[in-house]
Amino acid sequence: MPCTYLLLPLLLCLLFPLSSSESKVIIKGNQTILSFNSIFRLGFFSPTNGESFTSSQSSNWYVGIWYASIPTPTYVWVANRNRPLSDPHSSTLELTSTGNLIARNSHDGVVWQSDNNHPGTDFRFSDTGNLILIGDHGSPVWQSFENPTDTWLPGMNVTGLTAMTSWRTPFDPSPGLYSLRLSPSFNEFQLVFNGTTPYWSTGNWTGESFVGVPEMTVPYIYRFHFVNPYTPAASFWYIVTPSDASPEPRLTRFLVDYNGQLKQYTWEPQTNSWNMFWLQPEDPCRVHGLCGQLGFCSSKLLKPCACIRGFRPKIDAAWRSEDFSDGCLRESADSCDGRDTFEAVGDLRYDGDVEISRFQVSKSSCARSCLGNCSCVGFYHNDKSNLCKILLESPLNLKNSSSWTGITDDILYIRDPRKGNSKGNISKFVIILCSVVGSITVLGFVPLILLRRNRKRKKTRKEDEDGFAVLNLKVFSFKELQKATDGFSEKLGHGGFGAVFKGTLPESSTSVAVKRLERPGSGEGEFRAEVCTIGNIQHVNLVRLRGFCSENLHRLLVYDYMPNGSLSSYLSRTSPKLLSWESRFRIALGTAKGIAYLHEGCRDCIIHCDIKPENILLDGDYNAKVSDFGLAKLVGRDFSRVLATMRGTWGYVAPEWISGLPITTKADVYSFGMTLLELIGGRRNVIVDSDTPGEKEDKGEKESEKWFFPPWAAREIIQGNVDLVVDSRLNGEYNIEEATRMATVAIWCIQDNEEIRPAMGTVVKMLEGVVVVTVPPPPKLIQALVSGDSYQGVDHGLSGTSCSEGRGCSDLVTGLSSPGSRSSFGRPSSP
Repeated sequence: MPCTYLLLPLLLCLLFPLSSSESKVIIKGNQTILSFNSIFRLGFFSPTNGESFTSSQSSNWYVGIWYASIPTPTYVWVANRNRPLSDPHSSTLELTSTGNLIARNSHDGVVWQSDNNHPGTDFRFSDTGNLILIGDHGSPVWQSFENPTDTWLPGMNVTGLTAMTSWRTPFDPSPGLYSLRLSPSFNEFQLVFNGTTPYWSTGNWTGESFVGVPEMTVPYIYRFHFVNPYTPAASFWYIVTPSDASPEPRLTRFLVDYNGQLKQYTWEPQTNSWNMFWLQPEDPCRVHGLCGQLGFCSSKLLKPCACIRGFRPKIDAAWRSEDFSDGCLRESADSCDGRDTFEAVGDLRYDGDVEISRFQVSKSSCARSCLGNCSCVGFYHNDKSNLCKILLESPLNLKNSSSWTGITDDILYIRDPRKGNSKGNISKFVIILCSVVGSITVLGFVPLILLRRNRKRKKTRKEDEDGFAVLNLKVFSFKELQKATDGFSEKLGHGGFGAVFKGTLPESSTSVAVKRLERPGSGEGEFRAEVCTIGNIQHVNLVRLRGFCSENLHRLLVYDYMPNGSLSSYLSRTSPKLLSWESRFRIALGTAKGIAYLHEGCRDCIIHCDIKPENILLDGDYNAKVSDFGLAKLVGRDFSRVLATMRGTWGYVAPEWISGLPITTKADVYSFGMTLLELIGGRRNVIVDSDTPGEKEDKGEKESEKWFFPPWAAREIIQGNVDLVVDSRLNGEYNIEEATRMATVAIWCIQDNEEIRPAMGTVVKMLEGVVVVTVPPPPKLIQALVSGDSYQGVDHGLSGTSCSEGRGCSDLVTGLSSPGSRSSFGRPSSP
């Protein structure tokens, strides 16, 4: 009998396997699991509050993985993104008796299940953030890394079958419209809209980097490998791993954001925040379909999407949660009675293709054709070519054409039923009444004609002041600025674009700097338009424009006054002013950020064209402020004429500029590198010393020795002797790591080949230590100057130019050599 009792449970187990109710519970309710080193956490979360399990009122809960080691809730994986749980307290994550992971509760049932083909017997939660289901033989049968959501973590394999899909909104992890995937050719990554339409790619894999995103190979952040563990080619994988050279683990991740941009973040413990390393596409309006049908996109808006006049969001709640994909609809009902009018909305473009009918007619005929077709949404018309394009579908993601392809003169007109005359007739009484009132009004205007003439100038100026008030710019008269500067008596300096005078605004006693432009290269209208552009640019490391004067031939700009002057006044060895190392590093980083903003942060890229210490101003706390940005364009971009008269500026001009090649932002990078060397060494790059041993009498004229600092500095920096380059007046009181970083960045910036020079955004990250700075190759031109060898500048159109010591290249680099002087490139005998 006892044997019967013992055998019965065994028989029952064999006949009736364990049900899912007897599954192993991994987590329940507010329980969580930490990875081995407590970097990641696995548990239930609600994206509306992100931290507290008990305080959220949300009905949507998810099984997910997030960083446990940082205070900012950052989710990297979500299991049940399509079916949220409504009751978190009774919810469980279980390992079933059939070997699958499931998420469920009594109210919602099973909302998610792992899709492993072989049963799992246990699980592991790794410090890389990977949830792994283990099979009988200890090998993985399912991994969260092979089933990603919107985040790509170090160590994650990406195959042709894997895609990362964005969240729908910042607080809705359900699948959004944007995905990152391998291209069908398996040689690049693509961002894709709605699973079908690619709108950005990394460019091909070269074996070392991606053509379009070289930042993706930066050491300390990621290293990419391209391997073929299986055949056929469809099995090619990209494997991402942390660099072995990294001195310490750095939290980093790729994110396919809900707005369709691919972003890379690194965690900065010093600031306790995520630092966005880079993003693509940089302009959110290049994300396909971001603002939906008839939605207007602009990177200048607080939120990128808006509805054009006469339209409203199709779904208000979605727009409030930053999901703009449903687009806009008309505020008034559509009509098709032939009496609608059209609203000109500008030179706009849209994403994708819509059905279009094209022909050449006048604008009025184009409008009539649209009115005769009830499917017509609007039309494009070019007044120059009379090309008419009828839109038979609602366009997707409208945006300004000028920032993409230049002005095309194709103006979009959208059908507007609001202004149509629904009655069809206008009362004759209204016509007669308008005629009578008009006649009386005309008689009333006769005595005011002379008065209007007298007030015309004041009115124009008032309109100017009202218009520029939006930009916080004041329109000054010449008399006002003449009085404010006491007749332009106190001169602060003189540059290639004009002289600068100190002034005081009478109404506020505020000190200002007034620049009197000497080479205005445009008419009054063009000048005001350019001032609008400059006035709209605001950055902590750019000098703020307060106002301007454009009166007759007078062109003046009014800036904030910088009490500590320009950087150039601190770069003389005889100057009593000495900048601490902390100030120098802050100035270098601030200057780089200001230039990077001009290159990459403005709507239109601005090339400064004259980066030098004289144009880096210091406020009361010695923060760097870049000045004179945009002035090259303001005076007509006559670079050769302007720069030829700038004393000493040739020492900062990139080789490609001298050779007449087109100028890019890399010309500013070169100038910044030269300026950085001066800041590190506390000296000017070109030193004329009349007391040097090389001074001598020659035919009655003194020959002064001219010493060029960069060649010697470049050699010492590349050889690791940064301490010899740093200003000796600091007496060793500087941060050697920062000094090495700054010096090495400077040499990268002055490379002869502009393609090798880093972009200013990368320079900022190099100075901050986010990007590792490797030893650069010696610049060919600098190397020739050091060695005295001949240098043929074929790459820059300098073929046939011999750069021997004291001749040729010194003229190219400094532009300061004269027949009565000679140049020295050796190590200085004294500070």
